[in-house]
Amino acid sequence: MLILSEIKKHSGIKECIKKSEDYLNYLGYTDHGFRHVNMVADRAKSLAKNLGLSEREQELAAISGYCHDMGNFLQRTDHCYTGAMIFSQFFIEKTQDKAGVLEIMQAIANHDEHKFEIINKIGAILILADKSDVHRSRVKDNSAKNIKEDIHDRVNYSVVDSSFKIDKLKKNIVLKLKIDTKVTGVMEYFEIFNERMILCRKAAEFLNYNFVLVINNFKLS
Repeated sequence: MLILSEIKKHSGIKECIKKSEDYLNYLGYTDHGFRHVNMVADRAKSLAKNLGLSEREQELAAISGYCHDMGNFLQRTDHCYTGAMIFSQFFIEKTQDKAGVLEIMQAIANHDEHKFEIINKIGAILILADKSDVHRSRVKDNSAKNIKEDIHDRVNYSVVDSSFKIDKLKKNIVLKLKIDTKVTGVMEYFEIFNERMILCRKAAEFLNYNFVLVINNFKLS
């Protein structure tokens, strides 16, 4: 069985994530490095567990979360596809769980909001875990000049608190954000993240749940 703790030890995976982080730093993107992928892996595994998925599926979700952005070092535009193929090259011949490798590939290849098809539970979980990572800790350059000029950094920097939970009784997956409106307004958040939130809604629906967004205690669903 594929296990996240072993995947994290893989020198090729580590180098891909490191080079992807370096490249996106150069382009001026928010954090897509080890902080981000570890958080996404943790959220994906927790969500899979709370949804009642098997231990194997929980590991597949966590691995997808950890590896989903590692194709960025080659190209940003189609990083989901390159990441999926690199994962395949690393593991398809080294494990008996070929089906697990293919599920992870499908999840990685379809996690981007511009090019996606939700075709398995692992992929839906990855989307929710990835797109819910909105927080000021993702901003690499928090200088006043950069925050003023870069809307992506400004919106992320405005989020001072973020929580991601599942309410099994009400069948809700809830992303709760506290936004500092002195940094940016709520409408500017939607200007940047509307497509991602729609994708989260579709992913939750695939899992037979509702996606609920709460901003400054105002519920949007």
